[in-house]
Amino acid sequence: MTPSLVFYSNSELLEGPVFDKENNLLYFVDILDGLVYCYNPETKEILSIKLDSPVGSVFLRSNKIILAASKNGFFEIDFNTLKVTFEFQIDIDNSVRFNDGIKDPIGRIIVGTMGFPEVKGNIGEVFSYHNGEHKTIIKNTTISNGLAFSLDNKFLYFIDTPTNKVAKYAYDMNSGNVDFDSYVIEFKGLSSPDGMCIDKDGMLWIAEWEGNCISKWNPENGKQLEKIKLPCTNVTSCCFDNLSNLYITTAKNNDKNDTFGGGLFYVELNKFD
Repeated sequence: MTPSLVFYSNSELLEGPVFDKENNLLYFVDILDGLVYCYNPETKEILSIKLDSPVGSVFLRSNKIILAASKNGFFEIDFNTLKVTFEFQIDIDNSVRFNDGIKDPIGRIIVGTMGFPEVKGNIGEVFSYHNGEHKTIIKNTTISNGLAFSLDNKFLYFIDTPTNKVAKYAYDMNSGNVDFDSYVIEFKGLSSPDGMCIDKDGMLWIAEWEGNCISKWNPENGKQLEKIKLPCTNVTSCCFDNLSNLYITTAKNNDKNDTFGGGLFYVELNKFD
């Protein structure tokens, strides 16, 4: 389970990996440079589109077509034509930007915000957008990060990084509303939880900022099951591909021992899955 470097371009902050399992494509973002990438694991082709503001997350639409959440609005990006089209905006204060996001099973866009250019306490929130309307479903967050649905879609797991916890919310698929249930995981070391994804067994894989690793947790009992070390300090997010193997994004760190921080890594968990 040694991580291999897939892509490196001296980025400061790679984030938001999303794998299109139907078309075998990986998307991820370089937040601060406003770049959105499309990577083909078979051909090794990588395409990029630059937006005019920081971009926090992307949402799948169809083959090589995605929606990107940037500070200046939500844009459809067509990597077939390299065309960018403005779609809509969720009004946010100038002191915040969009960060991690996820789609629910019926297509709602769920996306959080955080302070920008400065992180400030409790000025973020988590929005739900559907059919031209949006609402706030979680208030008073600081750094809205990882989002993942339980396998039965009855619960939404959410990370507000400074809490050092993973929260569990009951999720109403009809209304798109959430109700806080409990904290299911707590980080007690020096690292902080960032992005995350869920595997086919319902276990959460969490990127650890300042932790040099991805860790696997059981949300039923809050126990850590596994840890995969990375050759860089700040690990930002992760997602699974068609074979249940992991793509991992990272960010730069000023530590002289930090190797390829800001790179995209791949970990082969299942050779023959």
